[in-house]
Amino acid sequence: MKQLFNTILTILLTATAFAQADLLQKANELYTKDQIKQSIDVYNQILMTNMESPEVYYNLGNAYYKTKQYTLSILNYERAKLLSPDDEDIAFNLQVVNQHVVDSIQELPGIFIVRWWNSLVNSQTTDTWAFLSMVSFIIFLVMLGFYFFAKTSDVKRITFWAGCFLVLLTISSWTFAAKQKSRLVNHDYAIVMEPSVTIKSSPSEKGTNLFVIHEGLKVRITDKLGDWLEIRMADGNKGWLLAESIERI
Repeated sequence: MKQLFNTILTILLTATAFAQADLLQKANELYTKDQIKQSIDVYNQILMTNMESPEVYYNLGNAYYKTKQYTLSILNYERAKLLSPDDEDIAFNLQVVNQHVVDSIQELPGIFIVRWWNSLVNSQTTDTWAFLSMVSFIIFLVMLGFYFFAKTSDVKRITFWAGCFLVLLTISSWTFAAKQKSRLVNHDYAIVMEPSVTIKSSPSEKGTNLFVIHEGLKVRITDKLGDWLEIRMADGNKGWLLAESIERI
């Protein structure tokens, strides 16, 4: 019975994969034929099947850009970037479409070491860092074996320092993978979806009006209270808005 269940599950998963691949091919063909609105419908249909990939989000971002739906284009480019942070095409297109955002926010420079650290973490995907961590740990075990069975002091010294390096690499890459995974799961960043939003000093309509932001702006979510979210912008300004005003990346 267990074997039969596994066989049926495998068949269903295979059929689903083929169906998703057919949908992606159909969407791409519609896009190349300049049937942009139809391709948008198919790309969204793919996402409804939980088939998330940088390619789907990137192509959907391109399609929305062609129909001048710039905010939705930004949202999908950002989602593609989240899954593939080092993709140059995604970064370039995102830079282009951000020129249509009304608000020009100057990002705080921050501490160099923090910016360098974040850049290093974001240089690879979660899977890449996890794979590197696993491989380096396996090599460490091999080096450990060489160390215990080595007959000369030179070999012991080389394998010792190599082992130390591999332990550091294993821990670092695993930490980077966990940090990237946290970004994917927590969805701390969002895009403003409404034409304009008044930021409040407190989570209430009676709160003091602080400033106004516009659609397409990327913000970071720092707190939540009921239907209200506290957001922080790249320049350090923060305040409260209704959750329905933004869409999480």
